[in-house]
Amino acid sequence: MRLNRLQKIAVTALEAIKARDITLLDVRKLTSLYDTLIIATAESSRQVKALAQHVREAMKAAGATIIGVEGEETGDWVLVDCGDIVVHIMQPAVRRYYNLEELWTPPAPRRRSKTAISA
Repeated sequence: MRLNRLQKIAVTALEAIKARDITLLDVRKLTSLYDTLIIATAESSRQVKALAQHVREAMKAAGATIIGVEGEETGDWVLVDCGDIVVHIMQPAVRRYYNLEELWTPPAPRRRSKTAISA
């Protein structure tokens, strides 16, 4: 997927505060709510909150509209809704538990086996 300007800004903001395992998912074929889902891991609730704030400030400075931010109270998982881009910042245990990549990645096309065809 070619990164557009706002996606690059969000990823750069995450990288600036050492987010790990940054994943971009193109979800246009799966939902009409947004186009891109960005998932990143942070090591502590403090880092989760700092990353969310940095992403929010960078996106706002770039002219994006911040629709909402959820989860800052606990800092286990913060969602930053930027309209066409939604950023999830999670601690490792939360990310493993919810496994958003599996939920939002379309299944690979399955090939029929030869035995199924000849039967």
